[in-house]
Amino acid sequence: MYEDKTLVCKECGAEFVFTAGEQEFYASRGFVNEPQRCKPCRDARKNATRQEREMFTATCAACGGEARVPFQPREDRPVYCSECFNKMRENQ
Repeated sequence: MYEDKTLVCKECGAEFVFTAGEQEFYASRGFVNEPQRCKPCRDARKNATRQEREMFTATCAACGGEARVPFQPREDRPVYCSECFNKMRENQ
């Protein structure tokens, strides 16, 4: 029913293939428009709007090393570095 189509990216002008499987997926989701950008341009566009996470530095409660976490550490709760946190999860 579907056949591969070669489309031209409106962002970079490169040709890319809109596969039969992708067309079937688009149809199953109710999408009526074909993609206008190639995969690298779609990914770049998606990542450009994504905000960078603010990271905070804390002292690991287990080993005393530096821990970088995506939340503001509080004094009443322990914070663990990635290595110690993974060790704790394995031991549960």
